[in-house]
Amino acid sequence: MTTTTVTTAPVVDDTRVSWRAGVVTVLAAAAATAVLAVALQAIGIDLEVGGEPIPVLGFAQMVALGGLIGIVLARHLSRTTFLRVTVALTALSCVPSVALGDTVGDKLGLVLTHVVAAAIIVPRLARRER
Repeated sequence: MTTTTVTTAPVVDDTRVSWRAGVVTVLAAAAATAVLAVALQAIGIDLEVGGEPIPVLGFAQMVALGGLIGIVLARHLSRTTFLRVTVALTALSCVPSVALGDTVGDKLGLVLTHVVAAAIIVPRLARRER
């Protein structure tokens, strides 16, 4: 009689966000934030810091940079820790907007851009689905 032993590879529960899904989410948030900046400027909120308006492309670039950092965090932190860190970082990112915005409208508009970007990126990266 012959005995056959079958071995299987262990099942790995890899629920980290994929780079692809993360980058797509970040690009969507960058585009949405740039569109928001254009809309705010169209209604008279200049989004100025130190008397100079922030370029629309600057909004997209900074969201992309922050979003890429978020992807790295999501891939290496537990879901709970990721949520705590991103809420804290979002709140901290609003401090310069409040401190440096020229008018109340600028301050509120700049904070709104941070909140919109985070509202798009954080929940998607926290889901941990591929």
